[in-house]
Amino acid sequence: MAKQDNENTEEMTVTLTLDDGTDLECVVLTIFEAGGRDYIALLPLDGREAEDGEVYLYRYLEDAEGNPDIENIESDEEYEIVADAFDELLDEEEYDELVDADELEE
Repeated sequence: MAKQDNENTEEMTVTLTLDDGTDLECVVLTIFEAGGRDYIALLPLDGREAEDGEVYLYRYLEDAEGNPDIENIESDEEYEIVADAFDELLDEEEYDELVDADELEE
């Protein structure tokens, strides 16, 4: 698994417009596959949501020209599949970081 050099790349951000009309800037954590679809995980940069460490999960799509778009996850069943896949992804990344750290110590 290739790792990006965060010092040389800017974080990709997305601005969400919430139901109440306010805008919320989020950093893109990852785009991942679950149940045959692509999804995106977003972490708010400001406000109460950022303090809570709340991650937003959405369907991720690209149109014919490759422009990104997101859609709400409509059902509880779909959300559970996506949330479980995201949790597994986090667990794998933590494991990879632990293994990398062990290899550096040797």
